[in-house]
Amino acid sequence: MAYENQTKEAIHQRMLDASPSDVDKRPGSVTYDLTGPTAIEAEMLYAELDTFSDKAFPDTAYGEWLDRASAIVNVTRRHAVNAAGLVTFAGTEGTLIPKGSEVSTDGNAPIYFVTTADATIANGIASVAVEAKEAGASGNIGPGAIKLTTGNITGITSVTNPQEFDGGVDRESDESLRKRFFERVRRPVTSGNVYHFRQWALEVVGVRDVRVYPVWNGPLTVKVVVLADDGVPSQTLIDATKSHIEAERPIGADVTVIGAIDFGIDVAATLYLTSGADIGAVQAAIVAEINEYFRELAFSDPVVRISAIQRILLDNESIRDYTNLTLNGGTGNIEIVGDAIPVLRTVNFVVG
Repeated sequence: MAYENQTKEAIHQRMLDASPSDVDKRPGSVTYDLTGPTAIEAEMLYAELDTFSDKAFPDTAYGEWLDRASAIVNVTRRHAVNAAGLVTFAGTEGTLIPKGSEVSTDGNAPIYFVTTADATIANGIASVAVEAKEAGASGNIGPGAIKLTTGNITGITSVTNPQEFDGGVDRESDESLRKRFFERVRRPVTSGNVYHFRQWALEVVGVRDVRVYPVWNGPLTVKVVVLADDGVPSQTLIDATKSHIEAERPIGADVTVIGAIDFGIDVAATLYLTSGADIGAVQAAIVAEINEYFRELAFSDPVVRISAIQRILLDNESIRDYTNLTLNGGTGNIEIVGDAIPVLRTVNFVVG
């Protein structure tokens, strides 16, 4: 419901009209001056009432209001999770690296990690577990990203992470929470039905979507295919989903949990850029939009449409035109089969 017409002028006039006819209601009169401030406050109340209707209903609620609406059906927002992994220190034999020591990536926006146990340099190195200081997906770094120590740890000559870090997950978005709310309401669960397995999987932090196959390999067998927030799930997320389902499922069910697999897509084209356009910046923007398009397709649409890539190219203000657009070397759509999801593998843009 909208209250755009409930302005202070309209409210003030109604108050004057409702006042006795034998009193002075002209500007400057006592009645006019006393009702004026009240009309201003009433306008503010109508404005707040207008926003409250959006806060009160799950399809438009946001933030704390969406949390409260979802809690009615026992759906709560998934919290952010810290990324974790192992780092290797090199340095002087016997050097103590106390728990809580900080290491970080380099660059203008370093990501900081903290050791979760004491360690001592032996045979020139020490490996120790670390956890990101800030929760979220930003802690999911690649191999070799950690290069610096902070504070005064004498005897350390270098630090790095031999393997990539995973497990970091951002706080659940309103869009994701709203989707799970309507999942619960529109797909009622009973004792171990398909919707129940779907609900259990979606309760795991980092799971964006899921497919459930009942009796997929005979009676009492269930296969659950997991899609992560950022696409193909890590083994850590698959294991966490398996553990959670095992703790909730009915006795007797044989559950297999696997992750969605990637279907690589190679995009190539000749681009004709506007004067002064930078191909690096253009490619970065196109890659970001293609990745977002692929994210929307995952588990919802099995066809990667070349027309969608065409629109992405033509919507870019730095691209005048293009030719020779191909997906995996062909000029047609690509169908994604099974439990695969499209993943951008390579881009090859040539400036024409």
